Amino acid sequence: MLPFILQRLMQAVVVMLVISALVFVGVYAVGNPIDVMISPDVTQEIREQTIRAYGFDLPLWQQYGIFLQRLISGDFGRSFVYNMPVLDLILSRLPATLEITLTAVFGAALLGVPLGMFAGYAPNSVAARAIMGVSVLGFSVPSFWIGLILIFVFAVNLGLLPAGGRGETVMLFGVEWSFLTGNGLMHMLLPAINLALFKLALLIRLARAGTREVMLTDTVRFARAAGESEWTILRHHVLRLIAIPLVTVFGLELGSTLAFAVVTETIFSWPGVGKLIIDSISVLDRPVMVAYLMLVSLLFITINLTVDIAYAALDPRLRARKSS
Repeated sequence: MLPFILQRLMQAVVVMLVISALVFVGVYAVGNPIDVMISPDVTQEIREQTIRAYGFDLPLWQQYGIFLQRLISGDFGRSFVYNMPVLDLILSRLPATLEITLTAVFGAALLGVPLGMFAGYAPNSVAARAIMGVSVLGFSVPSFWIGLILIFVFAVNLGLLPAGGRGETVMLFGVEWSFLTGNGLMHMLLPAINLALFKLALLIRLARAGTREVMLTDTVRFARAAGESEWTILRHHVLRLIAIPLVTVFGLELGSTLAFAVVTETIFSWPGVGKLIIDSISVLDRPVMVAYLMLVSLLFITINLTVDIAYAALDPRLRARKSS
């Protein structure tokens, strides 16, 4: 396993280097932040001083070299708008995004996998058809529309849940968390549900397809012939055999939800990383945009490596292949 992990780490370094160049060139080719940072009424002298202060007068390759040097040392620069280190700014918003992301993805997994397995075990039952109907709805309806409907029904009409914001927070280990207060949990519920619906539908359909396939295999026939109960067959044989694709989807969906919870955070005014990047794009805050994209790339590379290691833990054949 160690040579495999080292090989993947070297690949990750190369990928991150390529991504850093693409992200830097792509972001720095869009707009001119000086037009946003200073008033159009300032003198040309002040404008030129500002350009030199931020290094925008240097050639692009030289700006990239300075950026790469800072990046290696863990310095993502300072935000043009907030005038604070970008990494500190993102980390201050990250707990809010983590809360709704983890709640949504783990909630979708805890509900979606059992429901999908039941739909695959008894596909002709009324309950299975209802479950698949819910999954079709989760795939078909855009998340922004679902978010607006949730606000209209539960916040405006019924008045049961707040329409936006983070609510009350509690400081734990120097970080503010919403899930530790009742008011914070109420504020988390709607955005978490909005994020979870597509993941729920995806896991239901994946678990159903896997269960339907495994139930027809010799493994299940032999288990039944040995006198094992249906619950034991589902828990010990079916779930284990469908676990690898489920782990893959779970890891990728966790990463994509954490990285792209932009729509949900905007609709519910949730002060997370997604809303931060939208605000940064509107004012061309380049350091925040670049840092966000780099951290998202690092997140997906880390998740892919973790999923590969989980493969080896779940499937002994993969461990034997890697060790040979």
